Amino acid sequence: MERHFYFNGQTLSGSDPVSLPLSSSLLYGKGIFTTVAINDSKPLLWEKHWSRLERSADRLGIDISEHSEQSTEKALRDLISVNELIDGRARLTFYDLRSSTRWPVKTDQRSALAILTGEIRPVPQGLRLSCSPFPVNSVSPLAGIKSCNYLENVMAIDEAKGRGYDEAIRLNERDQVTGGCMVNVFWLKGDEVFTPSLKAGCLPGTTREYVLENLECREVEAGIGDLHAADAIFLTSAGMGIVEVADFENTKLEHFGHPLTALWPPA
Repeated sequence: MERHFYFNGQTLSGSDPVSLPLSSSLLYGKGIFTTVAINDSKPLLWEKHWSRLERSADRLGIDISEHSEQSTEKALRDLISVNELIDGRARLTFYDLRSSTRWPVKTDQRSALAILTGEIRPVPQGLRLSCSPFPVNSVSPLAGIKSCNYLENVMAIDEAKGRGYDEAIRLNERDQVTGGCMVNVFWLKGDEVFTPSLKAGCLPGTTREYVLENLECREVEAGIGDLHAADAIFLTSAGMGIVEVADFENTKLEHFGHPLTALWPPA
């Protein structure tokens, strides 16, 4: 994290404490977040990130009306400037500060916004990909939402790293590919590019959306065998960009230098 961060209208130093009331956010992790890529001191794909935040807030019933798109973007840009960040990433988190019905407390606050900035997520040379033993529940009410209930994703990637891999593919309860622990996945077979359908329970990533707008690609419900048969595999996220996988479950993949990788960063 950089030297300063933003919390609910204030720019604070990294050592300054913040507090959350005994709310649904603190007790149950009721909140949403997004990670925005920063290039040349500018947030990339901002409109896509804000649209997803609004959709997610609506689905979870989080009132973010106190924070407009304009004021939130200004807070982000101001923090980028204060931290003198050129290339990196930012995390924006909205916390639901309303009282829990199970543990009620008196509060007039509806939501809080925190923004952190940091360096680009390091991507290892020769990225190694595995398959996670932890499935995704495609019918969960949290499916497709980047919520603060993120520990399952963290545990999944930690498990993969414990086996010497950098990321892992997660399947749903029907053994369909959803994506990685913290990334979306694309693959090449012949001349066609594929990615999992949102019906499988994958996250509607902003980088994924950008790729679909700029490259012909089929959204499919696929099994792990489709990835094993792929000519190339690509991982996408705002924090990582677009990265070609070098090794999938100890099978070396040929480097294609496909046009997909040339899409990042967006012009």
